[in-house]
Amino acid sequence: MTIRRLGVGDDEQMDKKHHGGPYQAVYAYAREDLDWWTEQLGRELANGLFGENITTAGLDVSGALMGETWRLGTAVVQVASVRIPCGTFAGWMGERQWVKRFARAGRPGAYLRVLEEGVAGAGDPIEVLSRPPDGVTVAGALRAYYGDADLMRRLLGAPGLDPKWEDAAVSVLGRAALRESVPQEPATG
Repeated sequence: MTIRRLGVGDDEQMDKKHHGGPYQAVYAYAREDLDWWTEQLGRELANGLFGENITTAGLDVSGALMGETWRLGTAVVQVASVRIPCGTFAGWMGERQWVKRFARAGRPGAYLRVLEEGVAGAGDPIEVLSRPPDGVTVAGALRAYYGDADLMRRLLGAPGLDPKWEDAAVSVLGRAALRESVPQEPATG
């Protein structure tokens, strides 16, 4: 398959406002995480079911660092964002409380931006080329999105981060500032 700056092969995103573009050109999900979901859901999950373009094996996608770069076949890609579960994904899966379950599991998969276009095929190794120091993992970025202000502050320094994270940061850090400014009731007892 050909990996281009705006996607893989002839792949199309239905909701271009929330999916696709240069910071979400490729979606990678680990086979090991699909296997974990197979056990949780009690049904076999095929590669690509979550909409991923790349199903990895032997690479901890959730443990990858935001801003990390990989060689994928002849392409070079960078971890730029994470999958935030939505209603469309829930409808596709047909599972009760899917958005909450997926978010709580902390296995979101990674959106990649393409630094160098190339070609990749099944079985090609994925080589980690660089990892930023003191980075936030893909799983940590999902926790930041859902309100972990400390992780969000650290995440904002990740190289190649999708600019959409700035809006999420305003929300998360604004809520944190509000909580910090509200006086706490003294404990009684």
